[in-house]
Amino acid sequence: MRVQFFDPAAAYDVWEGRRLPHWGQAGTVCFITWRTWDSIPSDVLKRWLIERERWLVDHGIAPQSADWRSQVQARFPDEGQRYLNLIAQRWDTTLDECRGDCVLSHKECLNIIHESLLHFDGDRYEMLDLVIMPNHVHLLASFPSFEAMWSQIRSWKRYTAGEINRQLGLTGRLWQTEDFDHLVRGEDQLYYYRDYIADNPRKAGLAVQPNQHYSRELR
Repeated sequence: MRVQFFDPAAAYDVWEGRRLPHWGQAGTVCFITWRTWDSIPSDVLKRWLIERERWLVDHGIAPQSADWRSQVQARFPDEGQRYLNLIAQRWDTTLDECRGDCVLSHKECLNIIHESLLHFDGDRYEMLDLVIMPNHVHLLASFPSFEAMWSQIRSWKRYTAGEINRQLGLTGRLWQTEDFDHLVRGEDQLYYYRDYIADNPRKAGLAVQPNQHYSRELR
C-alpha cells in the first residue's frame, strides 16, 4: 500500500481530549495506543499530569493548549524534545511492566482483538502494523477521515470489551476512555514505530504468541 505522511499545509483536525490533544488528517498514517483501565495506577497518572502541567507553566505554555506539544518542540527544540522523550519513555516503560489483570494475555482475548482489528482492513481503514500486549494495544493505520478514525476506535473498543467480558465471565469496564494518537511525520518515524511494534513483546520480556503481531508489506 502507499503511505501518506502528515502534511501541515493540508487540512487536518485537532480535538482536545480530557488529558491529550488528538490530531487527525485524512489518509495519513497514525500511531495509536489504547490500554486497559487498570494498566497504569491512577495515582501514578495523576502525578505525571501534575508534573507535566508544572513544566509547561514554567516554560510559558498553557497546559490546556491543543498544540502544547508543537509549542514545546518549536520554542524549546533541545530541552523540549528531551522532555517529550522522557514522557514517552516513562509511559512505555510503565505499560510494559504489565500492571493490572492483563486480560489480553489470554489466548482467546488476544484473538478477539486481532480479528476485530483486521475485520474491516482494506474497507474502513488500512492497517499497517499492530501488536497486542497484555494490557495495551499499539497499531499503525490510516483512515479516510478524522471522524472515521474515532468512530472506528470506539467501535473496536466497544465490541472487544463486550466479547472479552463474555469470554471471561466478567462485567464492567475494560478500556481506558482516552487513547494516544500521533500522526506519522515521515519515513524515519514510520519505520521507528514499525520496529517498536514488532519488538514490543521482546522488550517486555514476553514470548510472542500467535496473532499477537501483524505487519504488512509496503510498496
